[in-house]
Amino acid sequence: MDGQKIRIADIDTPEVSEPRCSTELALGNRATGRMLELINEGPFELRGWPGRDTDRYGRKLRVLVRDGRSLGDILVSEGLARTWSGRREPWC
Repeated sequence: MDGQKIRIADIDTPEVSEPRCSTELALGNRATGRMLELINEGPFELRGWPGRDTDRYGRKLRVLVRDGRSLGDILVSEGLARTWSGRREPWC
């Protein structure tokens, strides 16, 4: 966004760049597509992640919110992501 890489901080989604199995890749592609739909539905705000501004790769940690609801929570409710627990968990 505006040249800055953003990491959606409140969710864990399946990997698409280095999936560990075909199931993870398929779910990751669905999650990516759905997040793009949500982002393109209209304006949203970026909120900071409490206690940490960037990840180890320099990406800004942000929560995407529209009408008081996290877009990440929508993915979680649809089974396409997990609420971020502080560590990655396997999808296979």
